[in-house]
Amino acid sequence: MRQIVIVTGASRGIGAATATRAAARGYAVCVNYLRSRGAAERVVTDIRAAGGQAEAVQADVASDADVARLFETCTARLGTPTALVNNAGILETQMRIDEMDAARWQRVFATNVLGSFLCAREAVRRMSTRHGGAGGAIVNVSSGASRLGSPGEYVDYAASKGAIDTLTIGLAREVAAEGIRVNAVRPGFIYTDIHASGGEPGRVDRVKTSVPMQRGGRADEVAAAILWLLSDDASYSTGTFIDVMGGK
Repeated sequence: MRQIVIVTGASRGIGAATATRAAARGYAVCVNYLRSRGAAERVVTDIRAAGGQAEAVQADVASDADVARLFETCTARLGTPTALVNNAGILETQMRIDEMDAARWQRVFATNVLGSFLCAREAVRRMSTRHGGAGGAIVNVSSGASRLGSPGEYVDYAASKGAIDTLTIGLAREVAAEGIRVNAVRPGFIYTDIHASGGEPGRVDRVKTSVPMQRGGRADEVAAAILWLLSDDASYSTGTFIDVMGGK
């Protein structure tokens, strides 16, 4: 069966690395992005230059209509998706919870939690044998923050990733008999552009000495774990978490 994967937030960082690695493994890749069209198109260009198949599709995962359009566009251009990587996520400036406002929490939870639920729903509607599908795999990108809490920096982001952990467990059990596996990776301190969004581009270098391996991780190291969970090598794994955290 032809393998087709939607990777959300795939214009940079872990998403881009996952899209590139998936294409190298033979997947046709739907590269989702929100605003960074040029970056997404570069990912597509690189995949095609290596002989792969990819399409860039703009969509806000926090929008019900956009998510429906994302899946419909993927199906029209590449075929019905057989895999989903829920990678899109945001964080905001580092601060304590008593300095945050409700608008911030709404933004973070809309993308990180609602977005993952919407995409998971659309994937299940297409992959589940209950709906006439042929099965598939979903990998949610959580974070080590879901276990550590990110005090003084990103408690809201950590809480949103805690919700992703619960989604992974519940959905995995809900659709296990319908041909869909649902797993998650929990990255630790990874060198990506997301840290600039929090106001500290060099955050990984500041905190890497707290990691037992004494270094930050690379996006491709996280992508490798994601691709394993998508693959048939993980055929008996569902509701499973891989911590890519250097021992943290």
